[in-house]
Amino acid sequence: MAGQPARATAARTRVSSPKWRARWAERVEPYLYIAPSLALLIIFTFYPIVRSLYLSLFLTNPLGEPRVFVGLEHYANALTTTFLKSMGVTLLFVLYTVPVGLLLGLALALLAHQPLKGTRFFQLVFSSPLAISAAIGSTIWVMMLNPVSGIVNYLLSLVGLSPVRWLTDPSWALPAVGMVSIWLRLGFNFVLMLSALQNVPEELHEAAMVDGAGFWAKTRHITVPMISPTLFFAAVVGVIHAFQVFAEIDIMTAGGPSDATNTVVYRIYQVAFRQYEFGSASAQAILLFIVMVILTYIQFRLGERRVHYQ
Repeated sequence: MAGQPARATAARTRVSSPKWRARWAERVEPYLYIAPSLALLIIFTFYPIVRSLYLSLFLTNPLGEPRVFVGLEHYANALTTTFLKSMGVTLLFVLYTVPVGLLLGLALALLAHQPLKGTRFFQLVFSSPLAISAAIGSTIWVMMLNPVSGIVNYLLSLVGLSPVRWLTDPSWALPAVGMVSIWLRLGFNFVLMLSALQNVPEELHEAAMVDGAGFWAKTRHITVPMISPTLFFAAVVGVIHAFQVFAEIDIMTAGGPSDATNTVVYRIYQVAFRQYEFGSASAQAILLFIVMVILTYIQFRLGERRVHYQ
């Protein structure tokens, strides 16, 4: 009789064990699916951030190994040196490129969305910059903007305008690089806007036409509010991309002339891989990360109020 409770407990254990294993498998299985992506995030995102935080507190040797602890000295120096000037250049670059890129992408998408013959061809042409890398596109524009043999100055001479030193004049260099950046991002903005326009219910436009609304009235009161989530997304992504611009600067101007195009990311590259001051470069990278987080937060706080979600 004494052994009966023990045998009953063992039987219950054998019965409940498969259930427990099934529950455990259900809980663990989703994490196994995301484990590869999580590993990539840890290796290429989280670890570099933690490593940069660590290096920003030290003086390093040319190999990037920490040697002398300096605390927040690199951060204090960054806020009193040319870092602030580079941040100003970057903000100007954002103002030059993001609004113009969004407006051009929207305008081309509205044109290509019209029910006309040949729109497929123009959709292909307008989206073609997507297939061109920043390095190749920048190299092409360097040749086109050449002050002596470039086609842009040649076209200006045909209409009686004097040649412009696009990449060697401090007052023209940043707008010229911004123009190239807008062109490189135009395909992405165009595809986003066109996809959003194709999802706008046609019944709304038909009802507006019955009420006598014209093209601009429909665009202002129907199209733009309906695609506002896409506009908001494109604006946020465009600001982040503009803050991280590098290839166009490196190939076209190398930060010159007179630091007129020396953006924050390119300055961080110079400090790290030209001057081998990895601690200072890490501190500036952390400051840039903080600025981008603050700006993104402001965009969400101000922009989402005007976004119309269906």
